[in-house]
Amino acid sequence: MKATYWEIALSDAAFGMLGAFAGGLLIVGGLVWAVRLGIKARRREPGPPRPHEQPTPPESGPVYESREMREPGEVPRAANESERLTPYQLHSTGGKRSEEQERPRWESGSGGGPAGT
Repeated sequence: MKATYWEIALSDAAFGMLGAFAGGLLIVGGLVWAVRLGIKARRREPGPPRPHEQPTPPESGPVYESREMREPGEVPRAANESERLTPYQLHSTGGKRSEEQERPRWESGSGGGPAGT
């Protein structure tokens, strides 16, 4: 009877169970270490700003959204087809302020399609 217990205890299944248990302990230990490391790092960080340290609006009042119509800027062309433009040869993509500031509207009764169809 005793030999049967030893055979079961020394079988591959028992070693597999011990290996899984040891692996689980390693994972749990690693997670506990990571949490403690995170807590230490959090304690070294400065706290949140106090109310008097918060940013305030400018004295001129709050800044509101502004809307304007913009025109796209022209893209410069290369001198020949084999030449390519470098970033410093291009300008900003903001475009310029349009002379016409009124929003384009659909024509009445057009149903959203192009005019005259």
